[in-house]
Amino acid sequence: MSERGSKKVAALVTDLFFMAKIKDAAGQAGLSVRFAMNGKEAVEVAEELPELMILDLNCAAADSLQVIRSLKGREDLKDIPLVGFVSHVQADRRQHALDAGCDTVVPRSAFVQRLPEILGRRR
Repeated sequence: MSERGSKKVAALVTDLFFMAKIKDAAGQAGLSVRFAMNGKEAVEVAEELPELMILDLNCAAADSLQVIRSLKGREDLKDIPLVGFVSHVQADRRQHALDAGCDTVVPRSAFVQRLPEILGRRR
């Protein structure tokens, strides 16, 4: 994946467009990125204590709300900042993610443009 000691970002994202955009923006910010392809992998990559975790709240391969609850429910992982993205018309999904413990939810339409800002919000 990356050199030891490098700063990293984790992402529960399976959409190739968003994966490419995240990887590019992370590289420009001097961060490596590790993608999880399902909920189990999301918890595993979170155990590597990334600076930030990005979640596609519509990821078909995982119950993103359960992933949020799992991460925020663990003492060793609860401080990892979680940033989710979802369609702006899914207000209920956005609110459920925030209620589950997601720190920030960004509209899908603005996510790519806000990536530099998002990646700057590390611990």
